[in-house]
Amino acid sequence: MGRGWGILGLLALVACAGEEFTSEQRHEECTSASAGALPEQAQDWDGREAVIVRYRSGSRLSAASVRSLGQVKAQYRFVPAVATRVTAEERARLAADPDVERIEPDLELRPLGLPVFSPTALLAAPRATGFVDEYTEALRLVQAPQVWDANEDGMLDTGAPTGERIKVCVIDSGIDPRHPELVGPYVKGYDFVDEDEDPRDETGGVWGIGHGTHVAGIIAAQLASGGSTYPGMSQGGMVGVAPGVELIIARVLNVQERASVSNVLRALEWCRHMGANIASLSLGAQTNMGSTAEEAFRAAADSGMLIIAASGNDSGPNHEAPLSYPAAFSSVLAVGAVDERAEVATFSNRGNGLSLVAPGVDVLSSVTMRGATLAELDAEGERYDSRSVFFAPAGEYSGELVDCGVGEPRACKAGTCAGFVAYVRLVPGTSPTRAANSVIKQGARAIIFGADESENVQWKLAMDGPGSNWVPALAVGRESRPAVLKHLGKRVHVNLKGVDYAWFPGTSMAAPHVSGVAALVWSARPTLKASEVRELLERSAKDLGAKGHDPRYGHGLVQAKAALDALQQRP
Repeated sequence: MGRGWGILGLLALVACAGEEFTSEQRHEECTSASAGALPEQAQDWDGREAVIVRYRSGSRLSAASVRSLGQVKAQYRFVPAVATRVTAEERARLAADPDVERIEPDLELRPLGLPVFSPTALLAAPRATGFVDEYTEALRLVQAPQVWDANEDGMLDTGAPTGERIKVCVIDSGIDPRHPELVGPYVKGYDFVDEDEDPRDETGGVWGIGHGTHVAGIIAAQLASGGSTYPGMSQGGMVGVAPGVELIIARVLNVQERASVSNVLRALEWCRHMGANIASLSLGAQTNMGSTAEEAFRAAADSGMLIIAASGNDSGPNHEAPLSYPAAFSSVLAVGAVDERAEVATFSNRGNGLSLVAPGVDVLSSVTMRGATLAELDAEGERYDSRSVFFAPAGEYSGELVDCGVGEPRACKAGTCAGFVAYVRLVPGTSPTRAANSVIKQGARAIIFGADESENVQWKLAMDGPGSNWVPALAVGRESRPAVLKHLGKRVHVNLKGVDYAWFPGTSMAAPHVSGVAALVWSARPTLKASEVRELLERSAKDLGAKGHDPRYGHGLVQAKAALDALQQRP
C-alpha cells in the first residue's frame, strides 16, 4: 500500500465526470437511518465570555473573591490568575478592580494529521527484543537506534539510555490506552475535557482521530508490540525514540480537535505537579495566547521542566508564516518539520525563535485502534484500486451499487431502506461529509466517492471529523471510475480493514521526536538541568540550510547520538 492510500488527509477533492449523471428520481429518507453527524460541541448560550483574569503581583486573592468572579474554571499556581466565564457586567466590575492587572480572552488552540501516587513500581520495563524493521525512517534520521541498539540486532543494548526514569507529559488529545504500543509506558493521566482520570481520546462513545496517540507513539512505542499493521509493515509495529520513558497524558483537545488556553495552562501545572521532566505540546495557534499564558509557560520552565512545542503548519510554497504559540514563547523549545531528505517542510512555520527541526512529513506512528483503514473494492470478481476515507469506520458491506449523483437529499434513484452502496461523484463544492450524511439518511450502508484525481499521484480524502454513525467509505480515482460505474445496479463489496497505525504530516510529529531525544539525553545523566538538556540538543544538532542558526532550520536537525557524544565531553 502506497502512503497516499488510506492515510490521514484533510483535503477536499473535486471532480468533473462527464460519464456520471444525477437521477431525476427522488427517494424519500429512511426514518430508521441515523446519519453520521459529528457530536455537537458544547455551546454556552448564557451570554458569558471565557476569559483569563490576571491579578497584580502582591494582591491578595481570597477564595471568596474567586467565587465572586462569575463561573470560575481554574485558579493557577504559576501566576496569580483565574480562568472564568463572565457576563458583560461582571467583566466591567473586574476591569474597574485596582487589583486586576489585565483580562484576556480564553482563546482556542488546535493540534498542529491531556501529591498523587504515580505507580512507577508497577511500570513495565521496555520490551528489550524486537525487529530492526520497526525502526522507521524518521527514527533513524534522529539517530535514536544508534543510542540504544548500536549493533542493529533488534535488541535494546544493556545499559544504554532509553529514557528510563524520565517522565514525559504529552499535552494533546489524550491517547487510546488499549494500543499495545502504549500499554507499557503509560503511567498516569487526566482528562481536562471530560474532567476525569481517564485521558482516552473519546467522548460519548466517539473516538478522536488519534492525534495524541500518534504523538505518544513517536516518543515511547515499544519493541515487538505491534497492533494491526499495513501490508509491508513490520509485524512488531514501530518503536519510539525513547521506549523507556514514563508517559503522563494530559487530554486538552476534544474530539473536534479544539482546546482552550485555560485548559492548556491547567495541564501545564498538572504535568509539573506529576513530576514531569518534559512537557510535549503538538498544538497551538497563530494568535498570541496572551501575556498571562506567556508568564505561566515561563514559570513552568523556571520550575525545571523542559517545554517543547510544534512551530505550526501555516507556511506555504509562496509564504513563510511565523511561529505559532506557545512555540513562539522564549521559554519554549520550538520545533519545525523536515522531510526524509532533511529538507524543511513547505508547511513548517519559521522564525528566529525556532530551535530545532525533526521529521514531520509522512511520519508513521500509532493511532486509535482501527482508527485508520485499508480499502478494498470488489465487483463481480474484479478488484479496483481504491483509497480509504479518513474518519470512515472499519467494516465491510456488500450490496447493490446505486448512483446518488453528488449526494443531494433524495437523489439515490434505486436505493432502498434495506441498504445499498452509494456512488457519489465529487464536483466543485461537494462536501464529502454533507454528501455522506445525505446518502446515509437514504439507507446507504457503504459509500464509494468518485474523484477526479489520478490514481498515480498522492491525494487524500477525509470527512470533517469523527462521527458515531459513519458507514464504510472509500474513493476511486479517475482511472477506475468508468469501470466501477459499469457495475451500477449490480452487487459490489466495500471492505475497510482496521489498522492501528497511520502516516501523519505536521510539526505535531516533529515536536515529539525532540521530546524523545531530550528524554534519552536526560536519562543518561539525570542530574542535568532542563536548560542544560536544551543546550546539548541545540549544540549537537546537524546544521542545515544557512550556516549556523537560521529561521528555517533553527540550530538544525536534532541528533540523539551526537547529543550523547557531546554529553560525554561535559565534566
